[in-house]
Amino acid sequence: MPLAAGTMLRGASFAAPAIVTSDNLRPKIPFGVQSGDVTADGAIIWSRADRAARMIVECATTESFKDARRIVGPAALETSDFTTRMDLNGLPAGQRVFYRVQFQSLEDSKVLSEPVTGSFNTIPDGRRDVSFVWGGDVCGQGWGINPEFGGMKIFESMRRLQPDFFIHSGDTIYADNAIVAEAALDDGQIWKNLTSEEKSKVAETLDEFRGAYRYNLLDEKLRRFNAEVPMLAQWDDHEVRNNWFPGQQLHDDARYTVKSVDLLAARAKRAFLDYMPLRFDASDPERIFRSFKRGPLLDVIMLDERSYRGVNTPNRQTNPSDETKFLGSAQLEWVKQRLLSSKATWKVIASDMPVGIVVKDGANFEAFANGDGPALGRELELAGLLSFIKKNRIKNVVWVTADVHYCAAHHYNPARAQFTDFEPFWEFVAGPLNAGTFGPGEMDNTFGPEVKFTGIPKGMKPNRSPKEGLQFFGAVKIDGASGAMTVSLHNIDGTKLHSVELSPEV
Repeated sequence: MPLAAGTMLRGASFAAPAIVTSDNLRPKIPFGVQSGDVTADGAIIWSRADRAARMIVECATTESFKDARRIVGPAALETSDFTTRMDLNGLPAGQRVFYRVQFQSLEDSKVLSEPVTGSFNTIPDGRRDVSFVWGGDVCGQGWGINPEFGGMKIFESMRRLQPDFFIHSGDTIYADNAIVAEAALDDGQIWKNLTSEEKSKVAETLDEFRGAYRYNLLDEKLRRFNAEVPMLAQWDDHEVRNNWFPGQQLHDDARYTVKSVDLLAARAKRAFLDYMPLRFDASDPERIFRSFKRGPLLDVIMLDERSYRGVNTPNRQTNPSDETKFLGSAQLEWVKQRLLSSKATWKVIASDMPVGIVVKDGANFEAFANGDGPALGRELELAGLLSFIKKNRIKNVVWVTADVHYCAAHHYNPARAQFTDFEPFWEFVAGPLNAGTFGPGEMDNTFGPEVKFTGIPKGMKPNRSPKEGLQFFGAVKIDGASGAMTVSLHNIDGTKLHSVELSPEV
C-alpha cells in the first residue's frame, strides 16, 4: 500500500541524483591487451573492459597507424567477466602488425576508452628465421607479484629477446595457492606480495578462478610482454588443483567446500578460455589441444595432458586401459596424424608435462614416468607414439615442457633405454616463470634419458623464492637459411645458461 504523507523510512538515506558525464561512462582497460594463435593472415586479439562495452580494434602495418583498418567487434559482457576477443584476418604474411584496442560505451556510443596498443608478427610464407620462448608456472607456492622486487622480471627478460611467439606450457595460474601479503625468506628478509580478495583462498567459484587471472595481470611487466609477444597457451594442473584428474573427489581436503573436481575443472576451464587469447574451435569450443604451422620451418603441436587422463595410480599396468589414459585415444590419434602430415622441417611437441622426469602424487604418479623399467601404465601411450614416429620416418621432433620448476636439457636414446623402438630425441624443460623452484627430479630410464644440463644445484632446499634468481625460460631460434635449431635456457635476468644447436635430419 502507498505510504501516508510524512512517513519516514527508517535507515534510508537520500542524496541528490548523480550527474552522468562522459567520464562516468568511459570504459577502462585495466589488464592490457594480448594476441594469440597467430596465422599467416590473422590473429586473436584479446582484452578486458571494466564494464559492459564494445570492443573496437584498429590495425596497421606501421606504428603510426597510417591507413589503419578499423573493425567493430563484440561486446564485453558480464557473462565473460567483461573479456572479449576479435579474430583479425586479411593481414599480410610475414609482417609486423600493430593494433590498438578501445572499448565503446554501451550507454553512449560517442564515449570511448583510452586506446591500448600491441603488436605481433604474422607467419611468413617463405623461409625466414623463426624464434620463440617458452615456460610455465606463474605465481605459485605463494610467490606472487612483489613490487619491491620489480614484479615478474622474467617476462621483461623474455620480451627483450623479441621472439615471434611464446608457448605458455601451463600452470598459467595457481588456483590452489593463496597469495598472502608477506612471506619470510631464509635470510630473514620479507617477501611482500600484492594481494587480492580472490587470491586469499583456493579458487572454487567461477569469479575466484577468473580472479586468479586478473591477479597475474596486475603485473606491469607481464602486461607489456603480452602486448608485444603473441601467446600459444595450454594448461596443466594448477589452473584447477594440484595433480587433479577427472572424476576426483576432495573429501580429504578441508580447504574446499566444493568436493567435485569435475565441477571445479569446468569453472576453471571457463576462466582459462575467458582469459587466454585462444581461437575457439567451432566444433569443440572447449578444446585446448591444437596445432600451428609456422611457415616451412616449424609446426607446433600443443598437447592437453590433463582433460582426458585416467586416475592417478601406481602406473604399472601392463596393458592399456581407462586408467592408463594420458592423452586419450582421440587426442593421441590426432597427434599422430599431425606429425604424419607435417611438411615442416621441425616438429615441436609442446607438452605440459615432462617425458622422463618422475612426478609423484603421493604413492601414485602424475606424468608418464613411473620409475625404472619397461614401458608400463601411461608410458604405453608414449611408447606407441614414439614407435609411430620411428616407423613413419618422421624427422626432427623436439619436445618442450615445464611443470617441474627447474630447467634442464635431456637427450633420449634407445641405446640407453628399456623400451627401444624409437629414434633419439631431445626434451627441453623450462620454468618456473614466477613460482617456487624445486628439483632436480628423479629420471626414469625407460626411454633412456641422459641429463645434459640442469640449471639448479644438487641438494637445493625446495621452494626457492624468485628472489634467489632460479627462475628459467627457454628460447628457440631456427635459422631461415640452414634450418638449424638453437635451443637455449636462460635465467630470470635473461642470462644464457646452456645452449644446444641441432642440425635438421633430412
